[in-house]
Amino acid sequence: MNEDQAALTGFEGTVRLFPLPNLVLFPHVVQGLHIFEPRYRQMLGDALATDRLIGLVLLQPGWEEEFEAAPDIEPIACLGRIGWHEKLPDGRFNLRLRGLARIGITEELPTDRMYRMARAEVIPDVAPADIKRLKLLRKNLAEAVLPRFSGDPAALQQLHDLFSGDESLGHLCDVLSYALPLPLEMKQALLGEPHVDLRAEIMIQALKVSAARAERVFPPAFSNN
Repeated sequence: MNEDQAALTGFEGTVRLFPLPNLVLFPHVVQGLHIFEPRYRQMLGDALATDRLIGLVLLQPGWEEEFEAAPDIEPIACLGRIGWHEKLPDGRFNLRLRGLARIGITEELPTDRMYRMARAEVIPDVAPADIKRLKLLRKNLAEAVLPRFSGDPAALQQLHDLFSGDESLGHLCDVLSYALPLPLEMKQALLGEPHVDLRAEIMIQALKVSAARAERVFPPAFSNN
């Protein structure tokens, strides 16, 4: 059992919340963060002294009016574990947060800390038993993604390696959901879908719609040639 698995196994359901307006974290990916607000410096210090776990959660629309208070957050977040970190001389932090699992926030908790805390439950992936269906979805997802990178050989090779690897379809969807330039609300919808087959279908349909819109763009982009 590695450190990430041990941290997830030891998660007892109380999570420190790190709400952000423009980022959706997914399991299996690593996000670099720069921490400068006093409340989140305190959060980092507490996390590093204990379980190293943080729940990164998206703020709901309208958060600007209550940013200094407690604006509404999405009910599904991503539990992340702090890996590498450095504390700067002025108290700020740089760190890398690795997504471990989806969590459903059941209630926020009263606290004497500067940051918000909540009770949360881990949401496991739900995969169908139909192997043929999973293989077909993987094939359809590859067909929707790979043509977008035809002009970038390095990225295309990385994607080919990803699709041909041993990662599960759920793992694959999470990595792509994080990496692809999908709308923020679509990323949150994908985070909120525990059923692996439905997650893949949502992504395939979104990519098809995006491709169709791109084909209808007129006039085409100006060429330097």
